Amino acid sequence: MTQPIFPEITEDAVTRMKSAANPRLREVMAIITRHLHDAVREARLTEEEWGQAIDYLTRTGQTCSATRQEFILLSDVLGVSMLVDAINHDDSGAVTASTVFGPFYSGLQPELPAGSSILKREEPGEDVLMSGHILDADGKPIEAALIEVWQTAPNGLYDVQDPEQPAGHLRASFRSAADGSYRFRSLLPVYYPIPGDGPVGELLDAMGRHPNRPAHIHFMISAPGYRRLVTHLFVAGDPYLESDAVFGVKPELIVQPETSAEGLGIRYDFRLAQDA
Repeated sequence: MTQPIFPEITEDAVTRMKSAANPRLREVMAIITRHLHDAVREARLTEEEWGQAIDYLTRTGQTCSATRQEFILLSDVLGVSMLVDAINHDDSGAVTASTVFGPFYSGLQPELPAGSSILKREEPGEDVLMSGHILDADGKPIEAALIEVWQTAPNGLYDVQDPEQPAGHLRASFRSAADGSYRFRSLLPVYYPIPGDGPVGELLDAMGRHPNRPAHIHFMISAPGYRRLVTHLFVAGDPYLESDAVFGVKPELIVQPETSAEGLGIRYDFRLAQDA
């Protein structure tokens, strides 16, 4: 077996963490340090390449703002966000699957009455009625669950990306009724590219990857005694379901819009896990 190059440097770096007051920090940093050193050894990085990596991370941080989180985007496109999600959430099928949080949540929005529209201006997209129930793992209704929703406009931009959109456009909060039901009106979501004008877009281009996310609407659902659910609903037939730029699609989250007397609709029942 080939011996590691300069193992004493790695061991010295890890040993110097032994006095850390937080044992979990000491454990995680030791693991990260060992893997990082091994990656440098395996790639045999040059000084120029390591300098480019430092510059890239510096620019990623400088791109972050109150309305843009480039590091979350970087975590998403590298598949790390979905890996952390998979490790930390039940995927047995008893409760609704979770997926990435994304970088465009902008805080709690005003609560609207059931059936309200989340649009703050007219849009050229196709109207859709979202409805269903909030249930526990056994199918029992959960009353007064907080349902937060957000999505892009038909131009593929969230309100925080587009100064022409009114603040809070296509965002809202709702409460489930006594029978667990919810309903609101929106637009059929569209696929869109994640921001490509920063370091993450630059990296995708360099790797020969497209920046597109399939059409979806975000949900974050919480209720006392239950684990918060962060997920999306994806529209069936979207061309990017198999190649989501952030790896966020799960088959059970793909929905087929259907037409009824109330117009085009998407119906979905969410099941929440109890708090551990």
